[in-house]
Amino acid sequence: MSSPDPQVRAARNHSTRTSPGDRPHAAPQRTGESSGVRGPVVAVTGAASGVGALLTEQLAASDEIKQVVAIDERRGECAAAQWHILDVRDPAIAEKLRGADVVVHLALDLDLETDTAARTAYNVRGTQTVLTAAAAAGVHRVVLCTSAMVYGALPENELPLAEDAELRATAEATGVGDLLEIERLARRAPRAHPGLNVTVVRPAVLVGGTDTALTRYFESPRLLVVAGSRPAWQFCHVEDLCSALEYAVLEKVEGELAVGCDGWLEQEEVEELSGIRRMELPSAVALGAAARLHRIGLTPSPAGDLAYTMYPWVVSGSRLHDAGWRPQWTNEEVLAELLEEVSGRHTVAGRRLGRKDVTAAGAAGATVALLGAAAVVRRARKARRRA
Repeated sequence: MSSPDPQVRAARNHSTRTSPGDRPHAAPQRTGESSGVRGPVVAVTGAASGVGALLTEQLAASDEIKQVVAIDERRGECAAAQWHILDVRDPAIAEKLRGADVVVHLALDLDLETDTAARTAYNVRGTQTVLTAAAAAGVHRVVLCTSAMVYGALPENELPLAEDAELRATAEATGVGDLLEIERLARRAPRAHPGLNVTVVRPAVLVGGTDTALTRYFESPRLLVVAGSRPAWQFCHVEDLCSALEYAVLEKVEGELAVGCDGWLEQEEVEELSGIRRMELPSAVALGAAARLHRIGLTPSPAGDLAYTMYPWVVSGSRLHDAGWRPQWTNEEVLAELLEEVSGRHTVAGRRLGRKDVTAAGAAGATVALLGAAAVVRRARKARRRA
């Protein structure tokens, strides 16, 4: 894979922004009730890894937060938080939330490789349990995190979409069905639990230690472009997502919030910045091959994921902007960061290829071979049925 554009890389490397590891840790005594801090007590689920771990550290270091209660199935590294080792689907979580003012629910499984039924059971039941437990514990605000994918990727989408745009996604892409159900639970929560306010944060393509169908798109030897499509790429770095979540925690903004870098990149700009050439296929070929490959188990990514690389789903983030929030990362910087993260990985149609696969087939050859695999399997099955 080619290196990102030197100017983009230079802009990223000379930024004054600090990395998560460079942030100072709060002193443990700050989490005690006698700390004197008058801010909210915040519980974070999924606090041991990913966005949850980053947010837990950030909140624990904030002078505006009184205490951080961290909830996960395993203990994380932030010593300044009060830890509870607990599955979010366990009703006993209500007792752990007692005394919290705000809950940020980040215990979601959107892994491409997870069994679909198990993933849905964890995501939907976990969210439902947290909302019910928060209401029972007297929590007044829950912050949920879904994705801007819930708006759907459609050729007629406006650029950018407003936060109150209709959610027109379907359940055909990885995890989107779960996210739509979480959105439904969020809308119902204030009626089911009077006094409970729910804020939903919807990030664009999330980058920074993440592994999704959209980040794997940039691990491909060629960027698959569907003929006649109009992609528009908008990214969201995990650090910007965490700062937006902190705004929601501190009630500087509420409701349904979209978060991402300002503006977007056209497909041609992405190709120029990445140095990765395109492979253009007719829509019927690309979508048909993706569906067959997933159906026979050759790739973890369903055909619905492809729509998010075909059509725009860029968001404005106007509500956060009106509250004074601004992203610290640009789309160009996040793309450069993503390319650094995926360097050395080889993925075709969402399937990671080992070194032997790439050596045997070659970069472009691996793409063609995998796209043709479904047709080969189908012909073999037909031949067996005739025999």
